[in-house]
Amino acid sequence: VHSQVCIIFSDFGKMQNVCNLLTEKLGTSVTISPPHFYHTPEAVDTLRRQVCVAAVGNTRRKAQEVCRLFGQALGKPLLIREEETKEWGGHIDSHLPNSPDSLTLQERIQNATAYASCRVFAVFEIKGKENRRNKLL
Repeated sequence: VHSQVCIIFSDFGKMQNVCNLLTEKLGTSVTISPPHFYHTPEAVDTLRRQVCVAAVGNTRRKAQEVCRLFGQALGKPLLIREEETKEWGGHIDSHLPNSPDSLTLQERIQNATAYASCRVFAVFEIKGKENRRNKLL
């Protein structure tokens, strides 16, 4: 009796544990094919949002440092605009000299890893230090 089972994992560690368990329990009667990695549209969308939020956070921290340098306090954001988003990776390149099946697991993971960057433009309100205001009152 020959049967094929296809399992979709969202956790790489769990996938490894299940594969190890199957190999341990079933021995040579089981053949485990190399995994096929892909990113769901939801996962890519989540990555885009996380990268944009991180870019805004980095911009705010930099603006705070500049304000401190001039003895000012950073106020509320007046404008935040996403300027550019770039994505790369996330697939196995077809121009690789080896077929995808001959790649090591580490190479397959590296080729399937998705990256994203986001450039934002932000304008913040600048206000005087709170303790200066209290002294003037």
